[in-house]
Amino acid sequence: MKIYIAGPDVFEQNSIEIGEDYSKLCKMYGHEGLYPLDNVVDFNQAKQKIAQDIFHANLKLIKDADIVIANLNTFRGKEADSGTVWECGFASALGKKVYGYMQSTAAYIDNFDEVTTLTDGLYADKDGKIIEDFDYPINLMIACSAEIVAGGFEDVLKLI
Repeated sequence: MKIYIAGPDVFEQNSIEIGEDYSKLCKMYGHEGLYPLDNVVDFNQAKQKIAQDIFHANLKLIKDADIVIANLNTFRGKEADSGTVWECGFASALGKKVYGYMQSTAAYIDNFDEVTTLTDGLYADKDGKIIEDFDYPINLMIACSAEIVAGGFEDVLKLI
């Protein structure tokens, strides 16, 4: 089975090694890992052209994959990486099974230090914005379209 490996790991300074490790784990479990940084992109062109090339190369990898395994841990805030979330949505729209892993699968509302109880059983953050409270660790649109696994990448591989 071909597995697209999604997540903000591509922004780590050792992202190539991380991808190699994930691909080795995939192989160990009898699968083929497709990591975004496996793509060959010409970086000697305009920045927006580079971005377009990366975008289209990753679309092809997702289309070629049988499933997606996504790192949905928080990234630069309280939410998962927006690019990863987009990839999950795209894969889901293609009818592919999406798995997400998170170190903490506590309810999303538990990520907030300051919570105000409003009328009708609603909650708000410190800025007065409603916090969804469905006992999922992540926004319902992801939680209802992906199987969320507590732990890491290999935990998903063990499950599938």
